[in-house]
Amino acid sequence: MQLAEALFTALKDRGATEVFGIPGDFALPYFKILEDSKILPLYTMSHEPGVGFAADAAGRFNSRLGVAAVTYGAGALNMINPVAQAYVEKSPLVVISGAPGKLESQRGLGLHHQVKRIDSQYKIFEEITCAQVVLDDAKTAPQLIAQALDTCLEQSRPVYIEVPRDMVAEDVDLVPSYQPDKPDMEAARACAEEVLEHLKAAKQPCIMAGVEIRRFGLEKKLAELTSMLGVPVVTSFMARGILADADAPLIGTYLGLAGTEDVRKAVERSDGLLMLGVILSDTNFGVSKREIDMRACVHAFDRAVNFAHHSYPSVTLAALIDALIEIAKPIGEAKKHPAPVYPKNLKASDSPIVPTDIACAVNDMFAKYGKMPIASDMGDCLFTAMDIENTALIAPGYYASMGPGVPAGLGIQGNSGKRPLIMVGDGAFQMTGWELGNCRQYGWNPIVLLFNNKSWEMLRTFQPGPDYHNLDDWQFANMAAPMGGAGVRVTTTQELVTALEEAFQDTSRFHLIEIMLERGQISNTLNRFVNAVKRISASK
Repeated sequence: MQLAEALFTALKDRGATEVFGIPGDFALPYFKILEDSKILPLYTMSHEPGVGFAADAAGRFNSRLGVAAVTYGAGALNMINPVAQAYVEKSPLVVISGAPGKLESQRGLGLHHQVKRIDSQYKIFEEITCAQVVLDDAKTAPQLIAQALDTCLEQSRPVYIEVPRDMVAEDVDLVPSYQPDKPDMEAARACAEEVLEHLKAAKQPCIMAGVEIRRFGLEKKLAELTSMLGVPVVTSFMARGILADADAPLIGTYLGLAGTEDVRKAVERSDGLLMLGVILSDTNFGVSKREIDMRACVHAFDRAVNFAHHSYPSVTLAALIDALIEIAKPIGEAKKHPAPVYPKNLKASDSPIVPTDIACAVNDMFAKYGKMPIASDMGDCLFTAMDIENTALIAPGYYASMGPGVPAGLGIQGNSGKRPLIMVGDGAFQMTGWELGNCRQYGWNPIVLLFNNKSWEMLRTFQPGPDYHNLDDWQFANMAAPMGGAGVRVTTTQELVTALEEAFQDTSRFHLIEIMLERGQISNTLNRFVNAVKRISASK
């Protein structure tokens, strides 16, 4: 078997379902094998950041490996930002980069796309991946591939695989199949017993679900556990969208001072907070005003469980949940916990649109046509999504990069076939919105809600005044038709409702709804978030 075939076969065997990429001269040999072998479908994008964001989203959406394929130097280095985001947000992304052949690198000449040294790219990716391999030896390549992909699965973080172009057709052995580590269930049961006693002793127990629940495919098991315990469940900001289709006592998303009072009290007054797969980040806890006593919390994350002075370094999140299910008994009454309430029944009129109207209109469409997965960019579009009925959501909730929204939505549809709803601001759309031009080729038909206030408005909320926050009016809706979609600009709630109705009914192409908003008009959630950050900063 050719080395490239062995690599793509190993990816497929470990759950990958497609590859997103852009060809380049050092990558052409393995791209040719990928296309000819048809081991995995290939979706080409327009710019490497779009490749990274799309592959990342695909991996997040189905809790499996996402695959990004690029060329050496100008390609791979163009994808640093999406890979960095995948690393800090714990996404199982596999980066495959072409590279100069072994003989080429020995000629003593500087090679095009090379930076300082031939291995400069490798060293850069060491900082943003959890494993790195160079497949320059046919004998060792299968084992190296297995080690990298297995590490990606176990840690749910990106890995880097470099393929010299003169190696892709070399004959190699099959890549060893994935043999997951057997969990230490004895330690997991001991840990579970201690955790359950901690929850039983609490007057107000609460469970917070984090991104690792989705990354490791544990939503159904968590729903089973929480229903057995009868303990209220919240998601972290980063984990918004999990448990959307599960029967669990979910009461909302924790946003600290920026969130609802019921959710805030459930978390901050809890004397038995169990955090499952939650990343301790400023976006998750920066607006909690230090109301949570982390010393009294149980934190299961990154293949370990810690609370008080106890530590279980070998207990994975999956093993802990399995062990808890074995011994779980009712602690509370799930029916007493209030379900979140979302705005609905938008009044269609000539009134100008505000962000809450957008959430309300989407909720009305979901009630009529069914929920859709959402890909959101950073900005007020993401905070507005907090008012939309809980559904699968892909968003940069921690790293907070602009640009993922559109390519992430395409990643969702390329991976699942499901029509996504994309929420993006005008500033982010300028970066990666042009990836919509690939929809016609692959039959993708997302609905895109473009928040256009001709401004980097979220930045303005933190630093009012400067003119550099202002953006020009690019007339985005007019650009949809040449890219194969339908575009419309709306300024009133009546126009918004009409545009959404047309978009939901027409599945033949993508729909770009350019929603015009006044500068300074932000969602209630973002307003609370900004005010909370300012109050906390002023008190320091």
